[in-house]
Amino acid sequence: MLKNDERILPFSEELKTIAVVGSLADAPHDQMGTWVFDGEKEQVITPIEALQKTYGDKVEIIFEPTIKYSRDKDKGSFGKALNAAKRADAVIAFVGEEAILSGEAHSLANIDLQGVQSNLIKELSKIDIPLITVVMAGRPLTIENEVEMSDAVLYAWHPGTMGGPAIADILFGRSIPSGKLPVTFPRMVGQVPVYYNHNSTGRPARGTEVLLDDIPLEARQSSLGNRSYYLDAGFDPLFHFGHGLSYTTFEYKNLRLSAKEFQKPDSIKVKVNVSNTGSLDATEIVQFYISDKSASIVRPVKELKGFQRVFIEAGKKKEVVFSISASSLGFWDSEGDYLVEPGTFSLMVGGNSLSGLNGEIFLIE
Repeated sequence: MLKNDERILPFSEELKTIAVVGSLADAPHDQMGTWVFDGEKEQVITPIEALQKTYGDKVEIIFEPTIKYSRDKDKGSFGKALNAAKRADAVIAFVGEEAILSGEAHSLANIDLQGVQSNLIKELSKIDIPLITVVMAGRPLTIENEVEMSDAVLYAWHPGTMGGPAIADILFGRSIPSGKLPVTFPRMVGQVPVYYNHNSTGRPARGTEVLLDDIPLEARQSSLGNRSYYLDAGFDPLFHFGHGLSYTTFEYKNLRLSAKEFQKPDSIKVKVNVSNTGSLDATEIVQFYISDKSASIVRPVKELKGFQRVFIEAGKKKEVVFSISASSLGFWDSEGDYLVEPGTFSLMVGGNSLSGLNGEIFLIE
């Protein structure tokens, strides 16, 4: 789950009517994804099937596909979708990509939503009811505008044969989302390549740089923009690696190290307390990152060294332990040799690659 403003999800019991729009709500072939040669679409349960079968006795579900497929450019059925949304308490828009659009040798120069899907979301967002956007795709897409227009966003990828029940159960709270992004999502395609473990630079962005709309007219030529960011997109991606929301909240406290200095072949234990501060039992994916502060070659600003799926009951906490060995701090050099160099390493434990609890260890020669 990428967004959930005002806790729109999960749906409340007061909900009476839901409008479901978008062809991918009922596209069994595309739901299986790419490189599925033996896939049988007859075995697929789509989101609309799951919603109608499992929750149709609780809420009225109005289904208007509106477009025939993701690349469809016909807006002729928009009126049906808008009328359905006006009769509902919430609307779910299923958008994304057909399976054939991603996979080997299927690159795109433009990774916006195809066809008129963005137009559909824009029109639905004008209606004064919650808009939940579910994206089914095989790659990260540049969906900043669509995210902004939506009250909640689920990124389902191409979820396979049982994707429909999984999505329906998340929407109604029978399941609690715990997934984290395995990739970075760019704001626009010009940011690509963009990834969390990029190399450090001599001019890192500070977050206070002047952006495009802030530049005064006839500004004198200067080093404006001479840092690692874009005038029109800033420095941050749309969603960082490891990002993912839950229906509860987690708090990280009390980072502890078994030692601050060690040497080969020893290891260090990294411990942290993770508390479920919400009202629902849920799973958190605890992530552990390391950064080499000084090395013989340029190293990434951070690297994921481990993660754990931890189920925590509401109001309870658990101790999570990671073990870091000297060998896991090494890297391959340009000669093909694996080097483990002494020095200082910073570490971070948290729920994503952007923020968490920080510490420092030192590997002795």
